[in-house]
Amino acid sequence: MAERSTAAVDVADNSGEDPLTAQAGDANADEVKAQDTTGTADTDAARTDTGPRNATRPRPASVADVDPPELHSGHKLAGRYRLEECLTRLDGFSSWRAVDEKLRRAVGVHVLPADHPRARPVLAAARSAALLGDPRFVQVLDAVEENDLVYVVHEWLPDATELTAVLAAGPLEPHDSYQLVTQVSQAMAAAHREGLAHLRLTPGCVLRTHSGQYRIRGLAVMAALRGISSQHPQRDDTEAIGALLYASLTQRWPYEEDAYGLPGLPRGTGLIAPDQVRAGVHRGLSDIAMRALVNNGSTPLRLEQPCTTPEELCKAVAALPRIRPPEPSFATPAYQPGSYQPPAAYPQTSPGNGMAPAAQPVPPPPPPLHSRTGKALKWTVSALLITALGLGSWQVADTLMNRDQRAPGDADLAQGGEPEEKPQQKEKATPLKISAATEFSPLDAPVAAGKVPNAVDGDPGTAWVTPHYKGHANFGNLANRKDGSGLIVDLGSVQAVTGVRVQMYRSGQTAQVLAAPASASAPASLDDFSERLSKREQAGSELRISTGKPVRTRYVLIHITELPHDGSANQFRGGISEITVTG
Repeated sequence: MAERSTAAVDVADNSGEDPLTAQAGDANADEVKAQDTTGTADTDAARTDTGPRNATRPRPASVADVDPPELHSGHKLAGRYRLEECLTRLDGFSSWRAVDEKLRRAVGVHVLPADHPRARPVLAAARSAALLGDPRFVQVLDAVEENDLVYVVHEWLPDATELTAVLAAGPLEPHDSYQLVTQVSQAMAAAHREGLAHLRLTPGCVLRTHSGQYRIRGLAVMAALRGISSQHPQRDDTEAIGALLYASLTQRWPYEEDAYGLPGLPRGTGLIAPDQVRAGVHRGLSDIAMRALVNNGSTPLRLEQPCTTPEELCKAVAALPRIRPPEPSFATPAYQPGSYQPPAAYPQTSPGNGMAPAAQPVPPPPPPLHSRTGKALKWTVSALLITALGLGSWQVADTLMNRDQRAPGDADLAQGGEPEEKPQQKEKATPLKISAATEFSPLDAPVAAGKVPNAVDGDPGTAWVTPHYKGHANFGNLANRKDGSGLIVDLGSVQAVTGVRVQMYRSGQTAQVLAAPASASAPASLDDFSERLSKREQAGSELRISTGKPVRTRYVLIHITELPHDGSANQFRGGISEITVTG
């Protein structure tokens, strides 16, 4: 059975209620505004009931007026989600561990009444998070309103552990803390590029899998369930990441209040740098944590400018020198000759007790050769060794002298009488300068021309991303996109290209790499790229090719023909994060 800690979104945790600058709304005056009851929730609500039932049933004025749904273990939602264990009952909603009987897997479910003041924002947040489709987040699987209930179904990760439990065992190693801040900041930067915020990013929301990957749960949904809003969502999420990094380095919460099983800082001391709280803390990570937490009022003089967005935090972490993982230690037991003793459980045998005769003691080894014969044998062996060494040295010297006396033209000849060609050392490929990049869109106007520089700026955290296409992976099967899309890289002049590396925005894109002839000028159509550098194939997170022999060209096309799913069965989206051309 899956561990309980991996299921419940941290909506019931009241410790450290508001450690960040994001403020939760008043529970007694949590009215839903008009714009919250329409918009995203209604446009996506193919399964939402908006009929006369809601019109005749008055909506409560506050969360305090709403009772959690009266549900029990064994209750089924939509005929497939069987509730197993209630994990949270708070503010008029409940969270459950459940089983998806259709797909035979464990899931987590949040349930609240359809007339709950936060029902519409929760539906809107869940559907927006589901469209993101980023594997670094715990995925929202379903968001439905039916039978006077609203419920959100999300992944259940049985092999993951909350960061709260990880930190209870002690602070992390510098490499683990580096991985934590890198993965979480990159994930949140991607979410904010899509207009999504977390606003309650606590140790209970970050999960670490057995492979060392970090997953974030409750994106947008947790804030909607708790009624949290913010005027500066990027700044608040950045400060939350800084608090997670601070806790991983010191095993302390960077505020005066104790929270999430961690002791707070001493009262009246203010925010102290992690390397002043605990010895042995990595100095660069300590500075990163303080730059993210500087929004709370701390301004250490030694630090650079504060990081106010996850994107800035990503760049600050990337600028750190590489932090290597700790070397594995292998403990080997000390060997003591002659220390083995036979087990006492074996009976001692004797000829008179009806058992096999006792084993005879092993005779000691013979003494060293001290006799006259032994000395003669040693001298003979020594003489033979000296003779063999002398003959070997003479043969080596003779070979070297003969080779040095050969004329330069008397090189070793192959069997056919021709001199053997000596292998040439491969020249190390070096990155070529990219002069410009444009979107490949031969049949219509570009769809994301403003994002093209993100794919050649040297930062994998930025990307050129396509819009969403519905129904078909080949760009919606639209006539004006039948030739696909992609990016054209201009090297400024004709270069000898030997390799291309493309970091993809999302795995599963079908792509190929083409090149224009050296004589081409401003190629725009697919026919202009006649040199095929790679075959068309489904790429993972990275597409890396080597041409074998240099190809002289100025223009290289990364051609995408099919896009991967984007969080739902009917939405497709792709893009390119970074392009490197070598020669």
